[in-house]
Formats: sequence, structure tokens, C-alpha cells
Amino acid sequence: GLEIMKWNGWGYSDSRFLFNKKGQAEFTGKRYRLSGMIIPGLKDWFESTFGASLQHKTPATPILNSSAVPPPTLNEALVEELKSTSIPFSHDAEDRVFRAHGHCLHEIFALREGKLGRVPDMVVWPNCHNDVVKIVELACKHNVCLIPYGGGTSVSSALECPREETRSIVSLDTSQMNRILWIDEKNLTAHVEAGIVGQDLERLLNESGYCTGHEPDSMEFSSLGGWVATRASGMKKNIYGNIEDLVVHVKMVTPRGVIEKSCQGPRMSTGPDIHHFIMGSEGTLGVVTEVTMKIRPMPEYQKYGSVVFPNFEQGVACLREVAKQVTCLAYCLSPSLFFFFFFNQSHALKPQVSSIFTSFLDGLKKFYITKFKGFDPNHLCVATLLFEGDRERVLQHEKQVYDIAAKFGGLAAGEDNGQRGYMLTFVIAYLRDLGMDYYVIGESFETSVPWDRVLDICRNVKARIVRECKDKGVQFPPLSTCRVTQTYDAGACVYFYFAFNYRGLSDPVHVYEQVEHAAREEILANGGSLSHHHGVGKLRKEWMRETVSDVGIGMLKSVKDYVDPNNIFGNRNLL
Repeated sequence: GLEIMKWNGWGYSDSRFLFNKKGQAEFTGKRYRLSGMIIPGLKDWFESTFGASLQHKTPATPILNSSAVPPPTLNEALVEELKSTSIPFSHDAEDRVFRAHGHCLHEIFALREGKLGRVPDMVVWPNCHNDVVKIVELACKHNVCLIPYGGGTSVSSALECPREETRSIVSLDTSQMNRILWIDEKNLTAHVEAGIVGQDLERLLNESGYCTGHEPDSMEFSSLGGWVATRASGMKKNIYGNIEDLVVHVKMVTPRGVIEKSCQGPRMSTGPDIHHFIMGSEGTLGVVTEVTMKIRPMPEYQKYGSVVFPNFEQGVACLREVAKQVTCLAYCLSPSLFFFFFFNQSHALKPQVSSIFTSFLDGLKKFYITKFKGFDPNHLCVATLLFEGDRERVLQHEKQVYDIAAKFGGLAAGEDNGQRGYMLTFVIAYLRDLGMDYYVIGESFETSVPWDRVLDICRNVKARIVRECKDKGVQFPPLSTCRVTQTYDAGACVYFYFAFNYRGLSDPVHVYEQVEHAAREEILANGGSLSHHHGVGKLRKEWMRETVSDVGIGMLKSVKDYVDPNNIFGNRNLL
């Protein structure tokens, strides 16, 4: 689906934010609830937040110049043997570039400028587990480097080809392995090929009345194998669990052979769990080919909700309490800025849709001025809620949550706003490309942290970002904000969002990377983890030793040396 997807930005080619001739922001296409809408608040917010101007454009290279792509280094013996297997392959420039990157800022920025580093020399498309076995055998025989590719949504430099790799690099694209092989209705499990992407998995299961409930923000594009390889998490994990809770059985092809358990038991005490060598291995040990995962009947009832808090501190205190008492809901706590520029008098190009977007801000103001004197709209926080399950339980949980929220100054702000909040999840990633059209670069990154450190880490990391930008010569104050996206018994997942106007900087990406590096040091110094669910890749591997200890690194290395002694899976992630 090359032409359907952008080659140098996020998501579908037909879906993007742009400022039209009148200077109004639009979201194009037909795929999302926001598609075809005008977002009037966005221009003012964008200009005032970043000091950006619609007059100063930094457009992307529109078309990939194939002649700029280095010619492939092919292993001819491997190519000859592949021909006899009938497994499709290509060394076309566009196919290779598309699979040479994930979505880190530096990767996309370079593509927009038409700059290309090392790219895979060829792409192969296995159709099933046995094809993968053949490919891995051939790669071992001919000593080529294999880099597994799923949906390409990584934000850890995991897909970048190592510069020092001299062998031929083959991208193993799992997209053709996209079938549900069976559904077991007695055990509520499904056996699925690992190349399937999230939205297709849910759609196909829904046709039989089931779901997995695993919905990461990237679920339109990311693959099941990618989730397993990176220990992914979804926004409904409080209801359904993270990937490690959903996986019952995994099959992975390694240079030493196939690794899998002999039975599908729901839990075992058989030494350290070998699944935990596979989950989080980030393409360094082999290719995940088939997964058995838990499924559930589709929920009979689904209800959105939202709560507005006077400030972030009250919101976090409420989530802590909810995490102790209520299990069955998903929620996310965000500063109000995530909503204001979308819901402030948003109206539609198509009038019939405009009822979705009423004036959110005015409603809130009236609401709060009547209840709390002198509230500050800049400090407001919105928690979006999603309840799923049988009707009675949902209504019971809903009442519980709103009762708890009231104790923390939280006011119910309606189902519509909750639903919009979830809708925004899938379009936020498109905003970065808009920024990059006007000298604004940015990124989000995440961590997990114990409850008693949440407020400190948020305050300290946000302040560190602002300070670092100033020190590095960024001329306009950066946007630096955060949200809480998941909760656990013992802590929470915190996301940081950071962006700045880079006019006047000679090497904006380098500055960005220095600031992000400092932010990660600050996260670790404040008791946060290296990553909650994005993984390590090459971007964060310098901190692996302090994260898992010397002994831990030794254990991981010895597994790598045994399973893949010739470094066939040579993407150089993690270690």
C-alpha cells in the first residue's frame, strides 16, 4: 500500500492538516470524524504558541527522487535461491526507502528534505510461517542481515539500517502474513499470523462477534508481530490487558530454529518464561510469525465520558484513587490545550456533521464560573473516559468514577467530549507534519513511573525541556506539556509532548535530539523508566545497562550469542 501511505510523513496520503487559502486549518480526506472539517482555533493557537507564521513555509520534497537512493548491494547467490522459492522480493528504490525508517523526528525530517542514509538492499514478502523459515535459512547460509518490518510505526530508530553494516540488508516485510488461522470459541483464543495490522485484526474478529481490545494509538498501521516484539500497550489495557497479558502462545523463527512452547496452557511454572525472551526482543533474535491471543465477546455496551478538573494535580490525585477502586475503564488525563484548539467553535464544511463540534470552551467557562469562582482556563485538565462491558457494570462503574471525581473538584463534562477525546487520539500524529510545514518540529515520548513521583516528574521534565531549549539557542519558548495515559496499581504511564519553532537554528534536528536526550536523563533521574511501551531500539540503548544492570546485560547478550551467533538479525537494537 505504498501509494495509500505517505512516504515522508505519518499515515494516509489523503489525510493531512493544512491551512487553506483563507488561512483556516482543514483536515483533508474522508477517513476520520475530523475529515473534511475546518478547525478555526488552530491557526491562532499555532501562531501564538510557536511564534510561527503562515508566511514562513518549509515544504517537504513532494516526490521521492529514485536516483538519490543508493543502488542495492545484492547477494547474488541469495537472489538466485530466492527465485526458486517463489517468495516475492524487490529491490525497487521506493520499496526499499519505505521500509528504511520508522517515525522518529530525525527520520521524517531527513525524508522531507530528500536525504537518505543506508536503506535495505531488498525487500522480501513471506506469505506464511514456512516462508519465513526458508528466508531465515537462506540468510544464514549466505550471511546477509535481516531486519523484520511490520507496520513501520516505530519511534525508537529500531528500523534504521546500521551504518556500519557491510553485508546485504534484507527487509523482511510480514504484511502478507495477515490471516486469522482459527478462532477457538470454547477457550476464547484466536491464532493469528503476526503481520496483521491492528485495525484489520479487530475488524475481522468483530465479524465473528469478538475483539482483542488491544488498541495502541498506532493500531491503524502497527502489526501484531510488532506489538509482541516491542511489548506494546493499548489505551484499553485496564479492561483487556497489555500485550503480555493477551498472548497465550508465540512462534518465532530464529537462526537456531523455531522457538515455541509445546502447549497452549494459560499459565505455566516451567522455569523463566521463554515468551519474555521473545516479547521485547525488538527484531534482534528472530521473526515472530504466529501468535495465539485471548479474545473476548464484543462488549454489549460502550460509554464515553469526560471530567474536567481545576488543575493537573487534582486530576492525578483522582486517577490514583480511581486506580485503587475501579478496574473496568480506560482513561487519559490531558491539559486542556489538547482540546481547546479543536473544540473552540469548530464547525464543519459539511453542515450535517457540525453538531459533533459544539463550543466546548464556552460551555466549560459557564460551567466552571458557576461552580468555582476565578478558575484559570489555562490550568484546566480534562480526563476522557471509556467504559466497556455489560450495561449494568458500566453504569455502576460510571457512577463510582464520577463520585470519586467530585471529591477532587472534578465535574462531568459529557459523553461527547469523551468521544472527541478518543477520536483525537488517531489524528494527533498528523499534527507533527503540519508543524514541519512551518518551521515547527516536535515529538512525544513516554515513561512509566511510581505514583508518588508522577507530579515531580511532570514538573521537572517540562521545566528541563524549557531550560534546555533556551540554552541551545531556540529563539521562541517551546511547547512543553504532558498527559497521563495509563494507570496501574503501582504507578502510571506519562507522555511528554514537546515542540518548538526552529527558525534561526542551523541544525534543528541536532538541537532537538540534545533536548530530548536531556529530557530522558531527567526522566531517569526522577525515577521514571526508559520506556513504558515504545521500546528501546537504537535511540535509547545507551541507557540499557543502567536500566537492567550489568548482570542483566550479560544475560541478554548470552541469549543473543546463542540464538543468533552470526548476528543475522543485525538491526543492532537494545544492546
